[in-house]
Amino acid sequence: MIARFPRALLFRIILYAAAAALIVGAGMEGIARERVRTAAHQASARTAAERIAAIPPPPERAATLVFAGDIMLSRAVGRIMASEGDWSYPFREIRDELSAADLTVGNLEGPISDRGAKQGSIYSFRADPRAVAGLADAGFDVLTVANNHIWDYGPDAVRDTFAHLSAFGIAAVGGGEDRIEAHSPVIRDINGIRIAFLGYTNLVPKSRDHPDASPATAYLDLNAALADIARAKEEADIVAVLLHWGNEYETRASSFQRDVAHTLIDGGAALVIGHHPHVVGEVEQYGGGLIAYSLGNFVFDQNFSPDTRRGLLLRVAVKRGGVRGFEEIPIAFTKTFQPYRAGNSQIPITNG
Repeated sequence: MIARFPRALLFRIILYAAAAALIVGAGMEGIARERVRTAAHQASARTAAERIAAIPPPPERAATLVFAGDIMLSRAVGRIMASEGDWSYPFREIRDELSAADLTVGNLEGPISDRGAKQGSIYSFRADPRAVAGLADAGFDVLTVANNHIWDYGPDAVRDTFAHLSAFGIAAVGGGEDRIEAHSPVIRDINGIRIAFLGYTNLVPKSRDHPDASPATAYLDLNAALADIARAKEEADIVAVLLHWGNEYETRASSFQRDVAHTLIDGGAALVIGHHPHVVGEVEQYGGGLIAYSLGNFVFDQNFSPDTRRGLLLRVAVKRGGVRGFEEIPIAFTKTFQPYRAGNSQIPITNG
């Protein structure tokens, strides 16, 4: 027998069932909407991640340095500048090569001063103070004064050299009022890359590097140089060591020079740049660093042999991690000792 429900009760059952159906339907719709929202969010996140992944990384920062060899602005070179009334005269034919660099570095072979007395050698140099304007006009930023000629006219001329260079915004490295200053790096920031320069020579008496010396010249003592490099590395990304060393007119480095250069690279230097022999020596890649044993002359009145009639500019691209590439630029000299580019580069800069 089929049970009969009172009409009112049946109506309430139907009403409750309908309400339950609406609630369940709304819940299912909510779940569906949430799933749609979740899927859309995930798709959006994937799209954003893909967009980020598609953005090319920023270009690696780099700086370009140009290194020149011996710059002697006295003797015949000085007389020519004075007669021309042009203190930029020695650099007229090479200025474009220098100005293309972020930093230009060289070796200042002798003091810039009108004071002092010759210390004895017949080969003594002293440049007119007006010559520093030519160095600045050529674009030099850093000059090492750690060499065998900086003392040619005594301590007053050495101090004058520091003052004249500083007045034109050129940093002197490898020498200072005391030993601490002589061993302190010159640091320059180029495109966010901090580059430290240190300078040394083993061609002066060790007494020039005594703790009481004033002014002082940084003597090439390997342990001291390694300590200086370690300190410089705490402040800089790249350390360049400038060395006035070797034997005059010899184009091949000695075993001593190779051992020292390799040890300096192993100790944290990225660049070891040499001068003094007046002729071009080898350029060597070693341990991720670059060594130029001698760049030869850059401005000098020594056109007396095939080897002294040519020199080398070294253009180096560096990044925070070290040397990116380099280019050897051969130079020759006019009859009035002006350097000029003498041919194609031997090694182009590469994207290492």
